[in-house]
Amino acid sequence: MRLCAFAREKMVHPSYISALKNPIFRTIAKASDNLNLESYVIGGYVRDFLLKRGEAKDIDIVTVGSGIDLAQEVAKLLPGKPKVSVFKNYGTAMLKSGGIELEFVGARKESYSKESRNPAVENGTLEDDQNRRDFTINALALSLSDANFGALLDPFKGVDDLHKKIIRTPLDPDITYSDDPLRMLRAIRFATQLNFLIEKESLEAITRNANRIKIISKERIVDELNKILLSEVPSKGFALLHKTGLLPYILPELVALQGIDEKEGQTHKDNFWHTLEVVDNIAQNTEDLWLRWAALLHDIGKAPTKRFDKKLGWTFHAHEFVGAKMVYKLFKRLRMPLNEKMKFVQKMVLMSSRPIALASDEVTDSAVRRLIFDAGAYVDDLMTLCEADITTKNPKKFKKYHANFQLVRDKIVEVEERDHIRNFQPPVSGEEIMATFNLKPSREIGIIKDAIKEAILEGEIPNEYEAARAFMLKKGAEIGLKSVQE
Repeated sequence: MRLCAFAREKMVHPSYISALKNPIFRTIAKASDNLNLESYVIGGYVRDFLLKRGEAKDIDIVTVGSGIDLAQEVAKLLPGKPKVSVFKNYGTAMLKSGGIELEFVGARKESYSKESRNPAVENGTLEDDQNRRDFTINALALSLSDANFGALLDPFKGVDDLHKKIIRTPLDPDITYSDDPLRMLRAIRFATQLNFLIEKESLEAITRNANRIKIISKERIVDELNKILLSEVPSKGFALLHKTGLLPYILPELVALQGIDEKEGQTHKDNFWHTLEVVDNIAQNTEDLWLRWAALLHDIGKAPTKRFDKKLGWTFHAHEFVGAKMVYKLFKRLRMPLNEKMKFVQKMVLMSSRPIALASDEVTDSAVRRLIFDAGAYVDDLMTLCEADITTKNPKKFKKYHANFQLVRDKIVEVEERDHIRNFQPPVSGEEIMATFNLKPSREIGIIKDAIKEAILEGEIPNEYEAARAFMLKKGAEIGLKSVQE
């Protein structure tokens, strides 16, 4: 197969045939040959192979010609002839084979307008296609041509940047980021995921172009935020978002937490940097994205509730309640799910101080029962969040707080085994109360149900049917009701 001049000039690296062991690559090479096309594996697959980041499940194939035609030819050569999904507007096609998702696209060059990240696209060379890539480490391509199968084409010294652990744009970073401002978030995300540094010029360009993020859809922004949150050390990403001036456009509620006020010689901790510590702490103990979101937002109610009291100093009364309401507004603005995931984050924020108060006092059975009742299935998640909230640098205090929380955890297990409060269901139903006292739907039923619940939570009666029924009869008599059995 003919090898383009650009490829010959840039073929400065040895062959990486070992990256192409999967039979699918030989199939793509055969299909390319059939159509007389040059084809390359490009982007994340090549980067992650060189970084030894495990087996990729998504592979991008670029061809100098029609990506759709190549995908259809590949499908013909594969067992079972898998279905090809064609996206004509984008000139791309997709198919799945052996648990791998392959995306095919024709090499292209792009030109952008100021108002949109969607470029005008025309056919181009491999060089054009590599020029339009976001970062040097994502512009690496492996040839699938017979003549140089496995050769690494690296026009922007992406391999050097991998070794140096640097995020750098192939072309002028101001143009790269202004054309497609999502790349600014991607730069920060990759820096966070890979523990790389963003090159100085590139970082300064992000700062200069930060306001351009406004043209990016909320869904795409959140997708990058989620990836930052799911990384090993999320604080790195959020610190970069803050440093570059992107954060005020995305999460102004977090930015509002920054700073330390002083009044009459009294200060408070910087809740922004404290929050980032909490997120890093929780990242060590859970992969749950929504629990990580709860950690990120657990203190957002502190900015609007901050007050100075001459006797008490700085206070944040009801910040959990205010924060839980803010969660809904934030999720709605960012077009995040408003379903159970949002409600979970709300609950965590609302209850984030409950175990702390519990751990500071004597741990009573009734307080633990109420905690389990209110947190329900999420009591363990709540404890994980509260433990992550310990950011004191005093070793004695750190040890003491963790020991107190362990006492609470032990008490939760003990009480739960005995009283079965988690996901509480009343031992006596509303229907039974109505039948017992010959009642129609009325407030008396609610009074009796609440009284039974309170008696169980306070430990006056066990969480058992017979005890609850006896209590129902007693409470009914107290409010002037007669059992039909009397």
